[in-house]
Amino acid sequence: MGSAELLGYLEDCRVLALQEIQRIIPAEQREASPLYALMLDYPLREAKGLRPALCIASCRALGGKLDAVVRSAAVLELFHNAFLIHDDIEDGSLMRRGGPTLHRTHGLPIAVNVGDAMLALALQPLLDNVAVLGLGPALRILQAVARMTRESVEGQALELEWIRHGVLDVTDDDYVRMVEQKTAWYSFITPVTVGAITARAPQERIDALAAFARSLGIAFQIQDDVLNLRGQESDYGKEIAGDLWEGKRTLMLLHMLRGASEAERREVARILRLPRPEEPGDASSEGSGIPLEALLSRLVEEGALTPPGEARLREALRAHDARGPVKTEADVRLLLSLIERQGSLEHAQGVARQWAEDAERRLAACREWLPDSVHRRLLDSLVAYVLARVR
Repeated sequence: MGSAELLGYLEDCRVLALQEIQRIIPAEQREASPLYALMLDYPLREAKGLRPALCIASCRALGGKLDAVVRSAAVLELFHNAFLIHDDIEDGSLMRRGGPTLHRTHGLPIAVNVGDAMLALALQPLLDNVAVLGLGPALRILQAVARMTRESVEGQALELEWIRHGVLDVTDDDYVRMVEQKTAWYSFITPVTVGAITARAPQERIDALAAFARSLGIAFQIQDDVLNLRGQESDYGKEIAGDLWEGKRTLMLLHMLRGASEAERREVARILRLPRPEEPGDASSEGSGIPLEALLSRLVEEGALTPPGEARLREALRAHDARGPVKTEADVRLLLSLIERQGSLEHAQGVARQWAEDAERRLAACREWLPDSVHRRLLDSLVAYVLARVR
């Protein structure tokens, strides 16, 4: 499958999932309540459609029907977008899919509630599978989604704990365990599992496809971390170097720490403990060259502020100062320079390549019972796509 055909398949599946999501969130509800309208904010932004494509391709490659799987594929996409809203809040992210994150535009309380509502809304379509697939397969899909949710939040909790407690002695195996839980389960393992259950595949075949998906998911996440440092924001769709601003323990950071001097490790630890600034402008280490107190005094002297205005600004300034130091652009540049000097990006790409090649071998072993079709070729092409990203 060529690149154009791959992208076309992904887009077709994304559109199918979006149409189902719009049926799950009826138009009359979207018109009556901002809550339901905002549920479509992230799904309507440009995206790959990877999860519904994996779910649909796995089902169709095993002989399943499109109308039997498309609603489950849409539920997985709904979960994904809800997780993104919550992840962006937890990470303090600024950009998502080329636009500002939902909490930056609408505030934290509204964003949290929209994400919660999307998760709640995803339950009924899974129950509706009873009428389409029968009780047994519907319950197995519900069980798979329940496992996915637990694995995802446990992986997220592990990463947040490393950041919160300033943990540096994280091993590569620890990292792989974390990304398997946080990313591979909901983005790769569960989509192919749900697709295979819908096609009524035997358990040994479901397990074989899940093992392929696990390796592919780990490779994909490592390379996504690399792109976070090396990509272009217009192509990547998220904030470049956001992982460093957020203090995430990526494979590159762990590799860099192993080769750093003791003094460099102390400096890295200091930077990682700092919170990211609340607004992009707060991160500038150069700024306008005028301290805020001096600027405020100048405005008062010039008569540009009323006494009540001065009092309110001084109160805001005291609250700002009480937050303590935050990461600066200079801090993030230092982390980047250490990562580049240690060859940590190349190391991570090499590890990602090993996982992608393992996925390729596992999928090849499935070909004796996975006949050639456009759907199986989609799975083949996704392996090639991840391999191309890490070369």
